[in-house]
Amino acid sequence: MAYFLIVLMGYLLGCSNLAYYISRSAKKDIRRSGSGNLGASNATILFGWKAGVAVAIHDAGKALLAVVLAKGLFPDLEYAGAAAGVAAVLGHIFPFYLKFKGGKGTASFLGLTLALNWKLALVVVAILVLATIITDYIVIGTFSAIVTVPVYIGFFAHNLLLMAIICIASFAIFWKHRENIGRLIRKEEIGLRSTIRGDKRYDKQ
Repeated sequence: MAYFLIVLMGYLLGCSNLAYYISRSAKKDIRRSGSGNLGASNATILFGWKAGVAVAIHDAGKALLAVVLAKGLFPDLEYAGAAAGVAAVLGHIFPFYLKFKGGKGTASFLGLTLALNWKLALVVVAILVLATIITDYIVIGTFSAIVTVPVYIGFFAHNLLLMAIICIASFAIFWKHRENIGRLIRKEEIGLRSTIRGDKRYDKQ
């Protein structure tokens, strides 16, 4: 029962989507503009860098808050924080009030990681940035991040159950990026440098 409440709390926190709220206030449907994604990158494209930064902080913060609250409310449950954080990532990706079609979960995943292990989070962010710069594809940086965390937890921290819990979020993010994977295979994915130069063929990062 306790874990049910933890997951429900995390999921509901994760369902909060600032990008959607900003678009509603601006009377512009973010789901049908720019890349169509309910996340920080599309918010930046449509509403400017301040909105993008706010959305990124919000998306990471809600997962971090879910972990902190779960640990505080259920201190005797070892995996309360991880369960709440993963549920928050799933809430971001599958919000019930948006027909389960939300953002892609990367920022929330980073918030989850930060709450569980801030040192690991710094390493993961560095890997994400370097992989993106080297390959020119944000999606490859994202995959590097969502793989690094469970691999570290399972094979270096030797906690296989925690690794399995985190893998739920990783698999959800991977599934959400399936269109990007298809475009990579077809060599149609637009790179970071093209986006910075102003290529208007927005992809769904």
